[in-house]
Amino acid sequence: MVILAQKGNLLSVRQDIRVVDATIRDGGLCNDFRFSDEFVQSLYKANLKAGVDYMEFGYKASKEIFDEDDFGKWKFCNDEDIRKIVGENNTKMKIAVMADVGRTDFEEDIIPKAESPIDLIRIATYINTIPAAVEMIEYCAKQGYETTINIMAISKARTEDLKTALEILGQTPVSCFYIVDSYGSLYPEEARRFAEMYGEIAEKYGKLTGIHAHNNQQLAFANTIDAMAYGASYLDATVDGMGRGAGNCALELLLGFLKNPKYKVNPIIKFIQQHMNTLREQGVKWGYDIPYMLTGQYNTHPRPAIQFVSEDRTDYYKFANDLYDIINS
Repeated sequence: MVILAQKGNLLSVRQDIRVVDATIRDGGLCNDFRFSDEFVQSLYKANLKAGVDYMEFGYKASKEIFDEDDFGKWKFCNDEDIRKIVGENNTKMKIAVMADVGRTDFEEDIIPKAESPIDLIRIATYINTIPAAVEMIEYCAKQGYETTINIMAISKARTEDLKTALEILGQTPVSCFYIVDSYGSLYPEEARRFAEMYGEIAEKYGKLTGIHAHNNQQLAFANTIDAMAYGASYLDATVDGMGRGAGNCALELLLGFLKNPKYKVNPIIKFIQQHMNTLREQGVKWGYDIPYMLTGQYNTHPRPAIQFVSEDRTDYYKFANDLYDIINS
């Protein structure tokens, strides 16, 4: 039996921790990124007061693949749109965006860091597109950006393939390997196991690790703090847990848990009161529900659950049987 090495304890402050607010990016998947400038500006100010280390604004999505009329501007994160919110961002908080392999015109849309308010490009890939991810990492690094790598759907990937991918990525300028629980299917024991595996390879190459958790089984917070306890440094969270489907680790839970006095939860609570209930009243949906629990337990994409919830259905038992037939057909 392998005994994992815990890093720190519940009362300690770890200087390597970086809290990443992904509300606009992951939450944007709930409303097609149609956030008002007032909402984004208010969240930016709340994150500054809360001591958040990185604020992710959205995607650098290809305008050849995605029609700009079908989405709000945070699907594309034009540099001038970010600058309207943050100015020169003369603060301690850094600005991040996500770039999907195969869905980003990175050589055209990612301009030199010296001309951009963005600090970090978070590159998202599947296990079968690692070579393309390496190309993007190297390009963004040459442009002057920090980079992290999110290998998605790792609960479906073979361990040996993951290790090979991390060994390849370790030889790039990327700064952090992210554990990504795309389907919200992991349990804390598994989160710890991934943290150990990622951490061993990360340490070999002088990298850090992070975690991006989904809340299908109401374990996003538990998985995040367990991965942190076993070495993860970059911790993703969203305000009120807003994110695709069941959502993510709630930022207010994470900030309330961390013992570093730089982090303050009250600015986020105030933001929730002033803005998040309005989104729900407008019909934007996210958060734990039975269909998401089922897709998490089956370790499958939440797409059918998202469709179920969007149709305001409540026939959970039928959905459970239909999903069982789909998974086992």
